[in-house]
Amino acid sequence: MQSTGRHGIIATLDPGRNRIKREAALSLRRDSQEPMAHRITTSCPAALLALGAGAFILPAGAQTESGQGESSGTPSIVVTATRSERNSFDLPVSIDRIDADAIREGKPMINLSETLSRVPGVVVQNRQNYSQDLQISSRGFGSRAQFGVRGVRLYADGIPATSPDGQGQTSNFDLGSAERIEVMRGPFSTLYGNASGGVIQVFTENGPPEPTLTQSGAAGSYGTSRSALKFGGQSGALNYIGGASHLETTGYRDHSAAEKDLGNAKLKLALSDDTRLALILNSVRQPAQDPAGLNRAQVEQNPRQVDPSVILFNTRKSVVQNQLGTTVEHRLSASDSLRFAAYGGSRQVEQFLAIPIAAQTPSPTSSGGVVNLDRFYYGLDLRWSRATDLAGQPFAFAVGSDYDNQKERRRGYINRFGTNLGELKRDEDDTVRSAALYAQGDWKFAPRWSASAGLRHTEVSFYSSDYYIATGNPDDSGNIKFTNTSPAAGLIYEVDPSLNLYGNVGKGFETPTFTELAYQKNNATGLNFALQPSTSVNTELGAKARLPGGQRLTFAVFHIDTKNEIVVDTATGGRNTFKNASRTTRNGAEWSWSARAFDSLDLLVAASFINARYRDDFTTVPGPPPQQPITVSAGSYVPGVPRRTFYGEARWSPVGHSFSTAFELRYSDRIYTSDANTDRAAPYSVVNWRIVFEQRASDWRVSEFVRIENLFDKNYVGSVIIGDTNQRFFEPAPRRNAIVGINAVSRF
Repeated sequence: MQSTGRHGIIATLDPGRNRIKREAALSLRRDSQEPMAHRITTSCPAALLALGAGAFILPAGAQTESGQGESSGTPSIVVTATRSERNSFDLPVSIDRIDADAIREGKPMINLSETLSRVPGVVVQNRQNYSQDLQISSRGFGSRAQFGVRGVRLYADGIPATSPDGQGQTSNFDLGSAERIEVMRGPFSTLYGNASGGVIQVFTENGPPEPTLTQSGAAGSYGTSRSALKFGGQSGALNYIGGASHLETTGYRDHSAAEKDLGNAKLKLALSDDTRLALILNSVRQPAQDPAGLNRAQVEQNPRQVDPSVILFNTRKSVVQNQLGTTVEHRLSASDSLRFAAYGGSRQVEQFLAIPIAAQTPSPTSSGGVVNLDRFYYGLDLRWSRATDLAGQPFAFAVGSDYDNQKERRRGYINRFGTNLGELKRDEDDTVRSAALYAQGDWKFAPRWSASAGLRHTEVSFYSSDYYIATGNPDDSGNIKFTNTSPAAGLIYEVDPSLNLYGNVGKGFETPTFTELAYQKNNATGLNFALQPSTSVNTELGAKARLPGGQRLTFAVFHIDTKNEIVVDTATGGRNTFKNASRTTRNGAEWSWSARAFDSLDLLVAASFINARYRDDFTTVPGPPPQQPITVSAGSYVPGVPRRTFYGEARWSPVGHSFSTAFELRYSDRIYTSDANTDRAAPYSVVNWRIVFEQRASDWRVSEFVRIENLFDKNYVGSVIIGDTNQRFFEPAPRRNAIVGINAVSRF
């Protein structure tokens, strides 16, 4: 069972006879005696950076307060790495926790891209296109996604936002009620199954002790506005929080207007001293125009324009999603507990694409230019956890099983210039299922040594029932199943209470998505069941340090070998086909440093380097006929992966004054747009500035903010579309723009 502790952190109710829980509590108390730069504990910088900043750091033992009134010594508790509450400092993994103040302070709370740049190794590209979602990659995994998120597992309150085939989306993440975001990279991510090159989890906050109403609003450039209400509290055994928001924007580029209505609620009920129930409800409606990409000449001429085909076919996408999840946690004894989770939902999508009529109509295997999806999904997870001793030393483990099922009715129609649906061109039921068994344990086998290990066995099955049968297009029904066993193991050594060294290794896999299975080259009929999963071996070495004055540093180097990388085979007729072609290798380093200086200045630096390259030659056809195959040479860079990224923030919050201000610097290296490395988006640096004012009384709090993005009016490409059929790779980012907002909190 769990309760909320003094710092708002989940704590275990019955620590009496459990040595591991006692040890965790001691670790928390040890952490809370030291100040730290608030909001995030991440990976570390080089020694020169620490030395350069050392003159500005508070003396050891000094106590500070963050701009949000929380203790800066709050320990970083995470659950993603081990599926139980642990201090991230004591885990042999790269994992970061971003707390609510970093998510919300001086931000419009619209997209994860506002916050995830703080995490080294994670690249988030805001496409300025609400019909295609964000591009998110972790150590290069997921960089190939042309839409949505793949290669990175997404969760909201334990409910997968990634489907069993590995394709995910972030549209239902409610940042306005998020208590924290946890981001894990490296080998232990593989214990979440298919396409888990990294894991991102968003957790909804609990309701406050008193009934509290929060009203917020923001308005800014390009017709952007967001309004939201949130209400929460505690009534006897029931804790509740719920909110709703509405977003509108005309968009930076032409034909990029969007709306978004989002609702999110969480109810927690203590059924007894040993049993707790939670319900999570989520709903989103998001119609959006699709400005698509531009070629280089179009970007240079006018980055706000769209290709004429976008207007001709009125490209757009509409999404409606509703889901419900529940968890039951039951304590069997002081050492044993059970957790059962179930969820279900529906998602309807209609998307109009800019595919020439000549490519839609004559070919019997064409799916047309309108995608119509009607999806139902559900899943279950049962886990038993035990905390005990092994050889006289603390040992905790969890054993569980999960099952995810997604069934989708997919239809395709001719897009007759965006006004109505033309003839039916595709009609099928697609089902993908994932079933897994997993086990994970942690053992402190010596005073300074701890080990973590896990094993997951996963089966992913694809089924397709074809109902569109015509001349030249026979019954394309079929099925295929992929099986994988993924181990991961890590060690951590405590050099002293302020320095931990660790290493880990793990194996992972990534199946093709239904989108990648959808077509075969040369207009052959049927799904591309020749595609196989890519597999990877991931190793990592790192260090985590707490230095005098509340400085936090961690550092990690990694090496990843991948076999059967899924790459573009052909790109023609508005669609891509895929194949397994090459081995890849990714070598890199991540580091971050955070500290508080002068009793009022919070500093954060997060940087990463990754060298992601193909190890074998392979061929690809990058465009429509008469385009000939070209050879991608071994040593070419994996597209979509910037070699260097950097984020820096300096936040000043003077003691005794009710305001804060911050500058943010974000840098991204060049990004190649195709496997052949024939074109690329240039490197860029962007500076953002924000200022926040706050007024308080006994029962209310009001804050206002002004935020200016791209302060120095940089002209740059913010994201790229990998391997686009028409060579329209580039999605320009906005020039200088501003947003202002207000947030009012009232207690009753």
